[in-house]
Parts: sequence; C-alpha cells; structure tokens
Amino acid sequence: MASLKEICKGIPLKPLPPPRLRDKYVIHAPIRTPKLTPEEERLALRNALRYLPPEVHEELSAEFVDELRNYGHIYMYRFMPTIEMRAYPIEEYPAVSQQAAAIMHMIMNNLDPHVAQFPQELVTYGGNGQVFSNWAQFLLVMKYLSEMTQEQTLVLYSGHPMGLFPSSPSAPRMVITNGMVIPNYSSRDMYEKMFALGVSMYGQMTAGSFCYIGPQGIVHGTTLTVLNAARKHLGKSDLRGKVFVTSGLGGMSGAQAKAAVICGCIGVVAEVSKDAVDKRYNQGWLMKVTSDLDECIQIIRSAKKECSALSLGYHGNVVHLWERLVDEYNNTGDLLVDLGSDQTSCHNPYLGGYYPVQLSFEESRELMHSDPVRFKDLVKESLCRQVIAINQLAVKGMFFWDYGNAFLLEADRAGADVGRRDGLNGTFFRYPSYVQDIMGDIFSLGFGPFRWICTSSDQSDLDTTDKIAASVLEDILNQSVPESVKQQYSDNIHWIKEASKNKLVVGSQARILYSDEKGRVAIAVAFNQAIADKRIKSPVVISRDHHDVSGTDSPFRETSNVYDGSAFCADMAVQNVIGDAFRGATWVAIHNGGGVGWGEVINGGFGLVLDGSKEVEERARSMLSWDVSNGVARRCWAGNNNAKETICRIMDSNPMLKVTIPHHVNNEDILDRALKK
Repeated sequence: MASLKEICKGIPLKPLPPPRLRDKYVIHAPIRTPKLTPEEERLALRNALRYLPPEVHEELSAEFVDELRNYGHIYMYRFMPTIEMRAYPIEEYPAVSQQAAAIMHMIMNNLDPHVAQFPQELVTYGGNGQVFSNWAQFLLVMKYLSEMTQEQTLVLYSGHPMGLFPSSPSAPRMVITNGMVIPNYSSRDMYEKMFALGVSMYGQMTAGSFCYIGPQGIVHGTTLTVLNAARKHLGKSDLRGKVFVTSGLGGMSGAQAKAAVICGCIGVVAEVSKDAVDKRYNQGWLMKVTSDLDECIQIIRSAKKECSALSLGYHGNVVHLWERLVDEYNNTGDLLVDLGSDQTSCHNPYLGGYYPVQLSFEESRELMHSDPVRFKDLVKESLCRQVIAINQLAVKGMFFWDYGNAFLLEADRAGADVGRRDGLNGTFFRYPSYVQDIMGDIFSLGFGPFRWICTSSDQSDLDTTDKIAASVLEDILNQSVPESVKQQYSDNIHWIKEASKNKLVVGSQARILYSDEKGRVAIAVAFNQAIADKRIKSPVVISRDHHDVSGTDSPFRETSNVYDGSAFCADMAVQNVIGDAFRGATWVAIHNGGGVGWGEVINGGFGLVLDGSKEVEERARSMLSWDVSNGVARRCWAGNNNAKETICRIMDSNPMLKVTIPHHVNNEDILDRALKK
C-alpha cells in the first residue's frame, strides 16, 4: 500500500500484508485501560474480525488479542499503509467525484505525522481525538470515496463506514456521527469499553470530521483571546514586556507559542513530552527551549527587560513552573507573569491528558496503565497544587482564565479551591472561562473560526486566497459597519494580511480567519469566482472549527455565557448539522465530546467544496448564512444583547429571515411580587 491507487483498493487480503510492529521512533497514544471482562474481550475480537473474511481469522485473531491486551484497543497495525501520509493535490486521488477526492485530501492531512499527535493510533489531537478507530476503517473509507458518484452518500458511524447509499447530487456526499451514545450511558468508563469494543469513537471536534488544519486552527482564536484579555484586564493593547504562562504544546495547544509572538508578548509554555517540545521547535513555533527552571526564569527576566516578543518552551511540568513563579515573587517581590492559562487535555485527565507533577513523563505513562487508581489520585493532588500556586499569583495581580479544556472543572472535581458557584447552571468559577469572559461576546456578534483549505496543495493558491479575503473584508469595512464590529473587522484584516509572514501552515495549505456571516458569505463567493476564473487552480474546501457561533453546545465552554437555563441543551448543534445538510454542505458531522470531554458537549461541523460552479455559490450563500444565524438567534433568545443586535441586522438585510426576538423583563419587582404569592 505504497500509492494512492493501492490504498483505494480496500483491505488487502491476497496476500495479507505482513505483520507490522509499532514504530519505536514515533510517539504513541497512552495505553488504554478499558477493564474488559473475558466476555467483552471476546466481543471486541469478534467485532474486529468482522471487517475480514473467515479464511484470515485464524491468522489475525491472536494478533488482534495482543493489541487489545497490550494497548487497550485493536488498531490493526498490520493494515497501516506504507505511503507517505499527507494531503496530496486533489487531482492525484483516484476518484470519480471531485467532492470525494477533496474529502480524501482532508482525511490524509489529518493523519499526516506533521499534523497528527499519534498518527499510528489514528489520533489527530487532544490525546484521544480519533480520525478512525482502526486502519481497516481507513482503507474501506478510501475505497468507498474512490468509487462514489454524485448520487451516493457515504455514512460513517463512529469511524465505521456503514456504506454508500443512494441519494442525490444535492445531498451531502458524507454524513458522520461520532460517539452518539444514549445520554445515561455517556460516561468515561463506558466510553473506554465502547471504544475497546470498536462500537463508538471520540472524534474530538475536527479530527473525526476530517477538518483539522494543524495548530493553525486555534492560533487566530488564541491570538484574539490573549489580545482581548490584555485589553480587558490589563488595560493594554501593547503587550511588549508582558508574560503569558500556560502549558501544552500538543495538537491544539501547540498554537499558544505562535499566538504569543504574534501578540508581541513573552509566551512561556510548559510541556512534559520532549517529542512535543522538539516538534514545535523544529517547526519554528518555539524560539527557545529549556529544561532548566533557573534558566527559564533568567530568560523571562531578560525578555521582560528587553520587551522582546518570545516563545519559550519549558520542557517540564507546569506545576513546577507555577510554584517557582510563586517563590520568585515571595523572594524578590517580582511578579513575573501577567496572564495565565492552561491548555493541557484536561477533558481526558487520567489517560494522558494531564501529567501529575510527582512523576516523570515516562513514569506517568507506565502508572496510568499499571495502577490507574494510584495515577488518578496523583493527578488530583497535582491539580490541587497547581491551583494553589495560581491562586497565590492571581491575588498579586495576574489574570488567569480557563481555556475551555475542562481544567477548572477537573480541578474542582479533584477538590481544588476554584470557587465554583452553583447558580446560573453551575458554570461559574473563581476564574472565567475564556468564552464567558472574551470569546462569547465575539461569537454573539457572529464572528468565529471560518477556515479554508486549498486542495491543490500549492502555496500560491493559499497566497491568492489570503489576498482575496483581505480585499473582501476591507470592502465590507469601507462600506460602513456598526461600531460594535469595527474592532473585529480591523483585527481580522490585520490578521489575514500578516498570516503568511507568520508561517502558520502545518500540513495542508490552509488558513483560518475569524469572520461573521456577511464576511464568510462574501469570501466564499469570491473564492468560488476565482476558481471559475482559474486564478485558483483547484477546488477550495471551506469549513470551520466546531468551536464556533452555532456549532457547539457546551456548558463549560461555547455556551458558558448562555444564562437562560439552556446551557446544557444541545438543540443548537443538532439543528446546525441538519440545516447545513439540506442547504448544500458536502459533508456534515455531529459528535459527542470535543474540547471539554466525552459526555460534556455535543458539537457539529461541515465541509463544503467550492468548485467554481454557480450551483455551489448558491449553496455557500444559503448554508453559511444559516450556519452562523442559527447560533446568533439562539444566543439572542438566551438574552445576549450583542446577538440581538446582530440577528436584527441580518434580518434587515434578508427579508426571508424572521427570528423570534425575546421580550425582556424590565422590572424585576414584578417577579418578586409574583413569587411572593
């Protein structure tokens, strides 16, 4: 399986490929601990073997059992392709449908070792964000996509290709569901069992929908968050000499180092995995690296004095870093940190998402498998130590926020003093969620992480799209936009003009740009026209992070600023995907889990292939307008004034849109009098 043609032939059987061991030079996912009973082990093996005919069961059964017992899951390493895994130009894929070829391009980008966190385990980011459950699924999906016509839809159940079903040219070419478990059974323990059985899968947000574009996907949002945190809490737009301390250099969290430099501050990012540190340093996202705390403090002091922008990777545990910053303050009176956060994968704290300070990285990976109860206790102790140090620095003037990674939620569950309050859905802590405090208002204005991928894999196409997007946004700004969104347009125009200078591309030729409904539609239409005019060589896939205006219902992140009691309701994400599907999306995906963890969130996304046709332009207009307006309308109904202003403005421009606007209670005494009765 060394060519695109070969991996599109399906699962090779005659002959079977030889057994393959895990590559010792590649970082691997932590060993899972599903705690299967003997009968469940039997079921997991039977489920895996159903991908293959009976004549090979004897040869493969013992191998699959070894994988299950040694790694906690049957990945089917034997069927890993030998081809270099990356996003190839779209015309190289052996496909009947151009839309299907675009999806293949996206899948292979998600498994590119430069992009994926644990490529051999099919994990893109977040420690357990799966693209597929096993390699047989990958091969079957590629085969189906190569055969697919414009009158078929590929259906995926948690990575499993249920098959190609007759549909119509206007229908999505692919519909994806991941982890859609009946609510009473959506617990972490049940997930570990179901994943081991091969019947369910955690797709994170954009891994299981094939829309991940590397750490660039969060760089823009991180940049906006840091900038607006400083504006709001430090009273400064100029961040020279200011220090931002955080942790995590994996998939999504790897963006923090680049964002800090773009903001002009000193970003200090702790990471326990040397592989992750080296990867970001070699990619140029980290400017300096140290594993010595003394040297780390010295570098911070020097950078503060020089007011130089810096991304510093500290190879070590962030708890040690926080505690050392406390000591520095106590001993010298110097507060060496202005802004703080955490972006470890705390949605998955006991299986590699968080590493306790008491153990080395290697010791942690061993203990989480050999003694998970003891490991869990150490994680809880470590979280408590981390919060104690953060609290001490926050009292002295540092501003800390939760990055929507379930850090405060898991710290609270561990017994740390994070000041959780039960009122208003119980989503308030001592420190705000970045959505509650910063990004929620931006979402309510209709702005979110719009993105696109040039399927030609040609940088010149990406350069062209950057110029087009900048021109479109400038035209909109020059036509006059409301005062409430001027800052957003100015920030985003600056971002896209500077994007290529910051060398953000890892993997596919992709770009992210926060934009509202008007901007997204105008950019998509302009791209489509440029494809028709041959100024862009090949189709462009437009998408977004599920972490967006209307893609996700998550009470501790995306909907943490929804205060009408509906923060735990998932109507918005489900409606979003249904609406995108019949308005023209090329593919749609709905997931349980993502960002803050399994059972904590429902999120949905889409992909739309722009091919230069008039039909696709109409699809883009209809679908993108709905995709944003759905979430703005929901936030308006929940009482957000920014959302009310935005949805009324959209209605003024489109007479076909009629949204129910809430009547607010202006006199609270009326409620008091009624309730006293």
